Amino acid sequence: MAAFLRGLVARGLSGVRLVVSDARTGLVEAIGATLPGAAWQRCGTHCLRNLLTTVPKSAQPWVATLVRTIFDQPSAGQMRTQHAWVVDALAAKYPAAADHLDAGRDDLLAFAAFPREIWRQIWSDNPRERLNKEIRRRTDVVGIFPDRAAIIRLVGAVLAEQTGEWTESRRSMGLDILAKIRLQVIAGGTPDQERLPESLTA
Repeated sequence: MAAFLRGLVARGLSGVRLVVSDARTGLVEAIGATLPGAAWQRCGTHCLRNLLTTVPKSAQPWVATLVRTIFDQPSAGQMRTQHAWVVDALAAKYPAAADHLDAGRDDLLAFAAFPREIWRQIWSDNPRERLNKEIRRRTDVVGIFPDRAAIIRLVGAVLAEQTGEWTESRRSMGLDILAKIRLQVIAGGTPDQERLPESLTA
């Protein structure tokens, strides 16, 4: 994994602020070694799936609903407060689940340090997983490609379509949001403290 990230850096990757992924062995260490300044967000969906394996099947719907209330909070501070409350609520009946959730707090809530406007896009790796599935679906239709260029053309077209959707339709990572993140990093502030200058909100 470190070699893969070093390859991206060598090809020009820079300014990474957050990496969202599952808790793959060695990944967090690789991020720290190759992407200085980047935080790691553990995929909320994967974390919830792992946590549910520690409780009886009959209790899984209740536990899942309880954990999701953490991410429904309107601010980073309220999210941390709700996280602590959920851990306490689980501790009496399902201590293993409570320990699992408590141990992963910082990694699970790393996204809350970023502007609230993009929380839904960065708390989980699901959008990227859906994109990977679409790439697999489109390449499976072709089956065998005549050469490398043909693969690049097809996959590139899929990526271009998705980029267009993200940047134009959903506006999930507009220039104003990216500028807000950059200002936040420079100022060392938090989303609750940060205010955009008028030139960026006009």
